[in-house]
Amino acid sequence: MTLTHLNARGEARIVDIGDKAATRRRAVAEARLTATPETIAAILGGALKKGDAIAVARVAGIMAAKKTSDLIPLCHPIALSTVTVDIGEDRGALLITAAAETTGQTGVEMEALTAASVAALTLYDMAKAMDRGMRIDGISLLEKTGGKSGDYRRDGAPA
Repeated sequence: MTLTHLNARGEARIVDIGDKAATRRRAVAEARLTATPETIAAILGGALKKGDAIAVARVAGIMAAKKTSDLIPLCHPIALSTVTVDIGEDRGALLITAAAETTGQTGVEMEALTAASVAALTLYDMAKAMDRGMRIDGISLLEKTGGKSGDYRRDGAPA
């Protein structure tokens, strides 16, 4: 397997996407925030002293997706057509699911992963006074569509 972000001398480079066809691309990623039942209830109920954590985390995730190329050195800036961040309870934790879409020459996996990660970090920040033992894990790509490499769906990913 060839690493596309390295040149022949092993030096980092941004991938040349100039000859790639623009196609519709979509990626979905998730992150999981585990916390005490009281903290989960406070987040979902809007009962944190800092305010509506769900709304703030959703906006933070969307903003982060738009800034992905500023955060990840070799990512291309992408004109996103939409980004969504959904947050809900799942087996005693909060599941953050982010989707990013574009029509372009490169995929949006990093944008979806960044949105899910930053939304989870924002929830942690807003609830840390209540529960410093929270844990963020399970950051992963669930699916991606479009582009030369075709579609991908993680085994066991929800339909």
